[in-house]
Amino acid sequence: MKTNFNTENQENNLLQQAFRYLFYWKWFALFGILGILVATIYLRYAVPVYKVTSSILIKDDKKGGIATELTSFADLGSFGVKSNVENEIEVIKSRNIIARTIKELQLCIRYESEGRVKKTQIYENNPVKIDFVEKSADFDALDTVFRIKHLNPTSFKLISAVGESSQVYRYGQIIKSRLGTLVVTNNEEVRIKFKTEPILVVHVMPLERMINFFQGGLSVSLNKDAASSVVNISLNHSIKQLAIDFINTLMRQYNDDAVSDRNEVARKTREFINDRLATITKELDSVEYNLENFKSSNKLTDITSEAGIFLSNASDSRKENITLETELIVLKYVKDYLAKAGKYEVIPANLIPEEGGGEIATLTTTYNTLVNKRNRIAAAGTDENLFQINLEQQIADLRQSLEKSIDTYNTALKVKLEQVRGQENLVDSRIKKIPGQERKSRSISRNQQIKETLYLYLLQKREENAISLAVTSPNSKIIDKAYVLPSAVSPKKELILSVGLVVSLLIPFSFLYIMFILDNKVKHRGDIESTISIPIVGDVPNSANESELVQINSRSSTAEAVRIVRTNLDFLLANTKEGVAKCIFMTSTLPKEGKTFISVNLASTFAISGKKTLLMGMDIRNPKLDDFLPQISGERGITSYLSNKVANIDDLIIKIDGYESLYVLPAGVIPPNPAELLMGGKVDEMFAYLKANYDYILVDTAPVSLVTDTLLIAKHADTFIYVVRANYLDKRMLRVAQLMYEGQKLPNMSILLNDTSSAKGYGYGYGYGYGYGYGYGYGYGYGYGYGVEEVKLTFWQRLLAIFKK
Repeated sequence: MKTNFNTENQENNLLQQAFRYLFYWKWFALFGILGILVATIYLRYAVPVYKVTSSILIKDDKKGGIATELTSFADLGSFGVKSNVENEIEVIKSRNIIARTIKELQLCIRYESEGRVKKTQIYENNPVKIDFVEKSADFDALDTVFRIKHLNPTSFKLISAVGESSQVYRYGQIIKSRLGTLVVTNNEEVRIKFKTEPILVVHVMPLERMINFFQGGLSVSLNKDAASSVVNISLNHSIKQLAIDFINTLMRQYNDDAVSDRNEVARKTREFINDRLATITKELDSVEYNLENFKSSNKLTDITSEAGIFLSNASDSRKENITLETELIVLKYVKDYLAKAGKYEVIPANLIPEEGGGEIATLTTTYNTLVNKRNRIAAAGTDENLFQINLEQQIADLRQSLEKSIDTYNTALKVKLEQVRGQENLVDSRIKKIPGQERKSRSISRNQQIKETLYLYLLQKREENAISLAVTSPNSKIIDKAYVLPSAVSPKKELILSVGLVVSLLIPFSFLYIMFILDNKVKHRGDIESTISIPIVGDVPNSANESELVQINSRSSTAEAVRIVRTNLDFLLANTKEGVAKCIFMTSTLPKEGKTFISVNLASTFAISGKKTLLMGMDIRNPKLDDFLPQISGERGITSYLSNKVANIDDLIIKIDGYESLYVLPAGVIPPNPAELLMGGKVDEMFAYLKANYDYILVDTAPVSLVTDTLLIAKHADTFIYVVRANYLDKRMLRVAQLMYEGQKLPNMSILLNDTSSAKGYGYGYGYGYGYGYGYGYGYGYGYGYGVEEVKLTFWQRLLAIFKK
């Protein structure tokens, strides 16, 4: 049972709080309508933003990138170099790539059409176009706005940003300005077709701002499939075609950048080969000229035929000697170039033969690949990039390994060359009989063959390098070109309307919540029950007539409420002695809480029921009975009797017209010593006499928190009604009543809540019915009858009552 009672109280509290807010439903409705109206206006003028997306496949060996078209040329060296996908994503988003894209599309120049409410950017179907023949040095940092006013198909007016100066120009005329040299072109067909405004706003924005704008809106992410190297690129923008052009151009710029990096090794190799070819050509010409002079001076023709047998035996040694010397020269060239090359500069590849020097060729290719990766990452990042630092360490280690491999291979070639030369010397010893001219001729011819072999080798490598430059593949393959998603990503109509409605409803709710939090006044019975433990005898609603006096035919809510209090008092006074007047005292915490109003109306209610009733004004410091009963005089009263100015108390009692049994004993003149008068013995005599001659005595006393008067006479009371005025008394002041109750200073004490407001849906109402109760609710819930019967109202009944109100 206790659990059900607590649950019911919680439900009642929630309903009570709900009805506090529902009382102001008109404000919620008003703000809700305003919120939806504002959201609708926003949607009317908001610029829709669309999402444009595309996807590319990055060539990545780790994740199964696409096969290169240059497989047939794999033996040539620097082809098919793959990149790490995560690094390529950073390259795509780099400021360098975005800046080149913006410059190509001229997105720093924004064309706008001025409307009555907002400006609209024009990208397609632009009536004019501005081309800069030459830009100023600070063009990329300028932020300038000017206007172009169309006058006729051949001329226009250029208006400065502040409108201070303007000048007429012809379309196609070269114009010099602080932005640089520009030409304005007119598109009259577009102007006529779309009926564009004559004035067009041109906004030249800084490059850095545009980079930040597009970099912030650009999304580059790896496909969710972990084994995939597909990268999704998307951009949100209000102009569909602009976003499409931006993404397509961005992908092309990225591929061009990757191809440029891949060709860098080939370009360096080409420069090296061309330089060596020029040198070798000069040396070969010199050797051939020496051989010609030697044969001419010695009148020699075919010396070789004379020593054919010996030369055929030494041919294999000579070929090997030539090959070894050629490799030593090439190895020296590579070593010298490596010593002169920069720290992060690629070195020539494919110069060392695979046979014997395969390790050097492999290290050279790997070294160039790492240098390219490091340079690309350094261009898009900072020196603190951990991946860049790791690459630089690998490059340094690889460079040391390459130098060691070259030295090792050089030593091996020299040893082998010495062996070949030793074998050749053996052959030479067998041909000592050959004239010295033959030996000198053979030496010159051998030198000529070395130079010629090296020359042919370099020509071959130059052709291979030309092929690599011509057929280098891009770094990615476009899977889907940029396309627009069917619906706009913002603004979302349903979301905006919902947010507008919720925010608009939160405004009155927040205001009311703060108002309720800051309002610490007693409002209704629940505030009293949750604060103190004093029983409540009833509550009286506010009255349209502050001086209302209950008559026998009164049917107002106030009259009905006072009758209910009278009925409840019968239960509180059930244990009083028979034949003695039941003495009811009225008090309050502070003045102006309506205790006099309650006293007068409660006394009149008892009198109407046929009981001989006396109303006493014992608030002798501030008497207020004459405010409600004009026929009484304030000159004579209780103070006259207590101060011995009047000997017979009956002489001071006044019968009220219109009531057979209602009598009033006014307070009289305000004395200088009220406390002393109330402490005298005549007070006891007065109450003893009056109790013997009346059925009910209602005493209007002073507030207990201000003076001690009430406590001095409290012993004569059979019950105390402690009046608490709603919307007036601070809840913290209820502690005064609780202390009085706990200390039993006021006998048989109960609380009466005065001046309640039933209109707010969380108080009480009064009216006709079959019983009376005190449940929370809105509307009328009290009626004639005796006993206690709780009135139950459903949620919908209460809600309907509020809207009817």
